[in-house]
Amino acid sequence: MSLLVDIEASQQIDHYRIDAHVAESGMASIYRATDLRNGQQVALKVPHAAMEADPNLFDRFRREEEIGAALDHPNVMRTFPTPDRSRVYMVMEWVPGRLLRRILAEEGRLPQERAIAIALKILDALEYIHAHGVVHRDLKPENIMVDEHDQVKLIDFGIASKEGSRRLTYTGFSQALGTPDYISPEQVKGKRGDQRSDIYATGVILYEMLSGRTPFSGPSPLAVMNDRLINHPLPPREANPEISPQLQEVLYRALERDPRNRYASAREFARDLRNPEQVGVADRVELIDWRKRRSGRGRKALYYAGLALLPFLLFALMLLLAHRR
Repeated sequence: MSLLVDIEASQQIDHYRIDAHVAESGMASIYRATDLRNGQQVALKVPHAAMEADPNLFDRFRREEEIGAALDHPNVMRTFPTPDRSRVYMVMEWVPGRLLRRILAEEGRLPQERAIAIALKILDALEYIHAHGVVHRDLKPENIMVDEHDQVKLIDFGIASKEGSRRLTYTGFSQALGTPDYISPEQVKGKRGDQRSDIYATGVILYEMLSGRTPFSGPSPLAVMNDRLINHPLPPREANPEISPQLQEVLYRALERDPRNRYASAREFARDLRNPEQVGVADRVELIDWRKRRSGRGRKALYYAGLALLPFLLFALMLLLAHRR
């Protein structure tokens, strides 16, 4: 089978009519289409031609289709089996709504109640896929669709792993790891990542929904990833004082650098989000470290301010001496 190129609206592929091009990724193009057999709207994911020449990427495309066909959950995008295809493509559930990334770009920081409600739906989906041996490994606002009622769908299982399946390799650094702002520390170190990596990414997403920013930053993707290996995140309550100490503790537990100290499951994470009054709050090392860094920055700022004022003080002293003469 050959790969599709230059697909246009109104073109027909088997029994699917292409209605519009809706998205583009490094591996494929996404189209909204209509199944002419029943009038149902679907999404067609068509791999780029370059994928045909890269067996690893093409295997990943097939793995994504296999994973999607095995999952059936209201918060996970479904993939429909299509045995008789004249060309290579994947048929997926059409999901109306907006990407969480677009919501954050348009609305900024979300109200706490709404952010937690969205996070709980993400965690519900994770509990399901993890129970079925699937780890998403690329959770980020770009891969979460939210409809007008704030119902959530996880999409794009392009670099997901499945228990018991052959391990796939990659040709690109970013494809192997995921997205710098949301990747777990263990993945930065080159490990494959497990369900706790998805927990970490969800913690970053919740932090971003609550504060309007991600917990780590830097001038380049490598700097962002390195930041999470050597520094603690900005305390959530510093980013948004409306965050309670209990909710801050929940975020810290999700963002633990060592996966052994992180929430072990989506269920544990969701339990604490639903019952913040049961979350104990300790004076964490992260907070002590932040207070020391802030105090150090304060002393440094005063030092440099003093240096900046020194010429003016000397000038004033010279004027005073001149007048006394």
